Amino acid sequence: MLGLTPAESETYRTLISVASATPAELAESVGCDTRQVVRILGMLEGRGLATRSLGDTARFVASPPAAALRALLIERQNELKLAELELDSLDEIYRAAALGRGAADVVDVIHGTEAIRERIGQMQLGAQNEVMNLVKAPVLSVGNMTDAAVIARGVRYRVVLERALLDEGALPIDEVAQARAKGEEFRTAEAVPLKLFIVDREFAIVPLLGSASAAKPGALLVHASTLLDALIALFESEWEKATEFATSAGALHNAPAIDDLDAQILSLSLTGLADKAIAAQLNSSLRTVQRRVRNLMDIAKVQNRIQLGYRAARLGWLETEPAGNRTT
Repeated sequence: MLGLTPAESETYRTLISVASATPAELAESVGCDTRQVVRILGMLEGRGLATRSLGDTARFVASPPAAALRALLIERQNELKLAELELDSLDEIYRAAALGRGAADVVDVIHGTEAIRERIGQMQLGAQNEVMNLVKAPVLSVGNMTDAAVIARGVRYRVVLERALLDEGALPIDEVAQARAKGEEFRTAEAVPLKLFIVDREFAIVPLLGSASAAKPGALLVHASTLLDALIALFESEWEKATEFATSAGALHNAPAIDDLDAQILSLSLTGLADKAIAAQLNSSLRTVQRRVRNLMDIAKVQNRIQLGYRAARLGWLETEPAGNRTT
């Protein structure tokens, strides 16, 4: 509560519920040591949240919350405004320095998996507009790549997955479904040229695959430059060529009356996965997958998978919408 510790907040809440109290009485009520309560009361008194009783200075009374806490709230708001001004100032200094970067300053080298994870995490949490990601095998595990709080701020996530990740089971479809439910947009490609992570079109990280003899993994951090512009253009090109990917029937735009499993089978099938690989991804039987593919063909009134893919594209079955844009 406005900068108070849990113990301080509980003591103040207890004090405002009684006419007055001694440190010993408060200690008994909150379950703390009397000496600790004495220290807390001294702090509350210093911040104008408590005062000594006029009739008995050994007893304490709470200051009216509306007046006392409003002062703390104003103080906190002022601190936030100062922090925003400082942030703007630092950002201006950084951008001014960025404009003067030479060729050697455009790219920084990050050494080690942990350092790469940390930098990607920082960039993700600081995203304001958009995160773009090309995901290529082998996967560099960086924990939760999608932060729900970031998406809640309106940050758009676009991800292109290399098909091998699904074919080999390196990325379970359950994880894709969970990320998509948070708001990520997914497409799949036969292959992507490199691993790439771009934030707000201002920074990019390019993890380097390296060789077996490399001492440890590395990555390039690319700042605003023509090189970054080229990486952004590369992502946009791969995004346009990639296939829409749905993990639930509700994500499909113009699809017929099919269930979530049908939507997943359709998406995986159109990426080029064999029925056996689809069954493994969905923890289903090969016979079930084949039967449902046949049913999808019947719904689309086609004779083979190629026609099914063409029909689905033509009818816009896989024109998915971001989870955050759908209404229920």
